This record gives sequence, structure tokens and C-alpha cells, in this order.
Amino acid sequence: MKILMVLTSHDKLGNTGEQTGFWLEEFVAPYYVFRDAGARLTIASTKGGKPPIDPKSDLPENQTEGTRRFARDQAAQAELANSISLSAVSAEEYDAVFYPGGHGPLWDLAVNPTSISLIEKFARSGKPVAAVCHAPAVLADVRGEDGDYLVKNKRVTGFTNSEERAVGLTEVVPFLLEDRLKDRGALFGSGADWQPYVQVDGKLVTGQNPASSAPAAQALLQLLQS
Repeated sequence: MKILMVLTSHDKLGNTGEQTGFWLEEFVAPYYVFRDAGARLTIASTKGGKPPIDPKSDLPENQTEGTRRFARDQAAQAELANSISLSAVSAEEYDAVFYPGGHGPLWDLAVNPTSISLIEKFARSGKPVAAVCHAPAVLADVRGEDGDYLVKNKRVTGFTNSEERAVGLTEVVPFLLEDRLKDRGALFGSGADWQPYVQVDGKLVTGQNPASSAPAAQALLQLLQS
């Protein structure tokens, strides 16, 4: 199994003066699910190089077994620090793609033509596409073979409006993910705030929040192994 993981390169939280990026748990939990299953991983980001970690995701209160494992894993840290540029990626070389979230993707990957084209190629080839938390934003402008939005009439999930309100960023983010996916015709579902919740519709896998990262990765593996 060859799995591509795509991360944001955006590090500014709107006009707040604060930093953002990808949410560490949303990268490391799937990373180790895939690694432990024997998958071959490639890490890419919008610009290449070291993708920005949301500093809040590395605070003590947000540490998990996965983040602690990553802190001891110098090889994984080096792999992350040397991500390839998204422009150098070819969909033909991979069996599936996984997008970790964090607020960063709302600003860059959601509107990135290279990312949109990449996902369209995966979808046309019948290869699984997965995204967790804010990363389902990368699906919003993707078109299916019929020319309509890929998520139209598809069961999806992502970071909810209520979760965005809880972190106080509804007026900071460029758009609310739940609203954007519904606007595209998606059948948006969600569980309780901060609890694991995953939707699988065909070859499309989405997870609601950080707690959904490992379950979404496991769902993607099941698609690849079936």
C-alpha cells in the first residue's frame, strides 16, 4: 500500500497575529496507523519542506499517545521536516490519499488548484480519498466526472459549526466548513462535539475532529484491504 499524506503550509490564523498550521494529532495518529499496517508513506505539503504545526496542538493538554510516540521518533520527525512539494506529486504513484486537518487547510489547500486536481484524479481512478477535521475543506471545490461537486449527495462530516464556536474562531476562519460542505450539496452528518465520528461513502472517508483521526485512517485502510 502506498499512501500519500498531504499537509498545509499555511501558518497564519487570519488577522489574529496567532499561528496555525496542521493539528499534530491529526497527522501522527493516521501516520502510525498506516506505518504499523506496513504501508509505504509519502508526506507532501503545499510548499514542501517543514509544514507548520499548530502550536496549540503541541501543548501538554493536547498530548496523546501518538504525539508522545512522535516526540521520540526522530526518523518520523525528519520525514515530516522534508515533505515534498504538492506540485511534485503524481496521483498515479499512490493507492490512496489522506489529508490531516488543523485550521491551515482552510486558507491554502481548500482553494489550491494542484490539490483540487490531485483529488479529482484519485476519485476518477476509484482510489480512496480521506480527510479529517478541517481538512474536508479540500473537497469543497473538487468536481466529479459528471462535472458536479464531488461531495454532492455524499455522506460526509468535518469540524462542525458548534465545535468552531467552542474554539471561538467563527469570525476568524475564511468560511465555516459545515456550511461550505452543505452548500455544495453534501449530506453532512456529525456526532457529539469532540467525540470520534467518521463517515464513509464509497471511496470517500471523512472524520469530524481530532478524536476521529485514527478511526478515519483505519476506515481508509479497510477500503484498501477490501
